[in-house]
Amino acid sequence: MTDHPLFSSDPTAALPDSLCFLNGDYSALKDAKVSVLDRGFIFGDGVYEVVPVYQSQPFRFAQHMGRLDRSLAELRIGNPFSHADWRDVAMKLVNAHGAPDQLVYIQVTRGVAPRDHVMPIDISPTVFVMTSPMKPPTAEQRQKGVACVTAQDFRWEKAHIKSVSLLGSVLARQISADQGAVETVMFRGEALSEAAASNVWVVKDAKVIGPPRDNLVLEGIRYGLIEELCQQAGIPFELRRVMRQEVLAADELLLSSATKEVLPVTLLDGQPVGNGLPGPVYNALFAGYQRAKMEESLK
Repeated sequence: MTDHPLFSSDPTAALPDSLCFLNGDYSALKDAKVSVLDRGFIFGDGVYEVVPVYQSQPFRFAQHMGRLDRSLAELRIGNPFSHADWRDVAMKLVNAHGAPDQLVYIQVTRGVAPRDHVMPIDISPTVFVMTSPMKPPTAEQRQKGVACVTAQDFRWEKAHIKSVSLLGSVLARQISADQGAVETVMFRGEALSEAAASNVWVVKDAKVIGPPRDNLVLEGIRYGLIEELCQQAGIPFELRRVMRQEVLAADELLLSSATKEVLPVTLLDGQPVGNGLPGPVYNALFAGYQRAKMEESLK
């Protein structure tokens, strides 16, 4: 078997040697291992969070922990740590990594058990945390905006759970990757849901409009932040069903996520959005986002 070309090299060789946390132990990422019977591996039975770190300080950490609580509760998995414990683990990895701007990835699966669709009881969750360098959008992407494509949202109807079962999002993101675009903006029927790995915001007549908080959309941590930034800038903000024609007729179209922060979409399915340039609402929200990062890093 070891002579087979698929197994002829060390599969861990390309992994970074950075520190990670797995089930109470700290080790090099390349040395961390979980059981093949872990339900995260077998079923995708687990949840995750990605916390941005700026100037070595986690951004909106309490909000990320709140969403982790909600996702775990939906899966009937008890949170194995307090929020303070999660922060302690995250900060140890952040400090070991050393880069000022990072992403902290947290994953909790139901744990290891014989394969059975029924949720087992009285097993210990598998807890994994790692950090990676922040890869923000380029200056050119911010100045010119990015291209996106549209597609039907073919994923399940519990999108509000930040599940490790991400095959639907992988397939959706690949649609845009195959066309040289940055994201796939998805619709359930004629209603906007979200993008493969981002929330989507429509700007019309200087108002920011987004889909409601429900089971069809993963409520990004930036949901609350975008609302706060709009209030600070005096920009009207509304959550409601947004129809396809509204998206196609938008003055501005924005993406938000932990890595993108807020990013302008200037080309959708090959057609310009608005005048084809990042607009004043994007500029105001991006500036507000940078202020929020600085204020939180100084706390």
